[in-house]
Amino acid sequence: MERAVRVAEQALIEFEIAVETFRVEVENFSRLHHQKLGPMYARLDELDASIAEARAARSGDPEDLRLAREARAAVLPLPGVEALFDDWIDSDGLSPEAAAMLTERPVRPPQRVRPSEEVRRLYRELARKAHPDLAREEDERKRREEFITRVNAAYARGDEGLLRELAAEWEAGPVPAEERLSESEELYARLEWLAQRKDMLSVLARELEDSAIGSMLRLAPEDPDRLLEEIAEQLRGQVTEREAELAELVQ
Repeated sequence: MERAVRVAEQALIEFEIAVETFRVEVENFSRLHHQKLGPMYARLDELDASIAEARAARSGDPEDLRLAREARAAVLPLPGVEALFDDWIDSDGLSPEAAAMLTERPVRPPQRVRPSEEVRRLYRELARKAHPDLAREEDERKRREEFITRVNAAYARGDEGLLRELAAEWEAGPVPAEERLSESEELYARLEWLAQRKDMLSVLARELEDSAIGSMLRLAPEDPDRLLEEIAEQLRGQVTEREAELAELVQ
């Protein structure tokens, strides 16, 4: 029974690592998708509204007027001042992006969608060693949870240097006390908890995979950066077509 618990623990940890890895990739891809393609989608919405309004102005048809109103309503309004400056100011003043915009310097390009292979390797090793599910005592679980939170944050940023520092910190940390042999009831309870945890992670994994960004990311799992470029190229073509159509309508 104890061996079964150990096997189940390791399997759950590997599953959690896989889910967390995909969650970070989805989160990063979503951020870059919005940053890189958001302005193009907004431009297309604006062009669609302008085209519908130009058609309605020409025809005066009630149906065209209705469609124009709907198209204009679909265009997101300009954000307020608070939203515009959200994330622009931090404890050190203006963010690099904001300073670049205000001084007309080039804004730094977005980071890669995926952490490097070395970052992924370091993350997996730390997660396997320090995972909270390996703790038996509550104090040790809390220590591991706090540590893994820092590991997850470093992984999400792709910070290889910080992950190496965290690896050294873990190796230099206190050695957990020898675990006593568990009673059968405790082992059964542990297996039940592991099964419940696995079910919860399965739900989270399905939600990530079925999300719009997750589905898009799975189209190019090895090179999501290129997928963004391909979508951007398609959107640029659509913008050009819409602009030509609008130019004809307002002549």
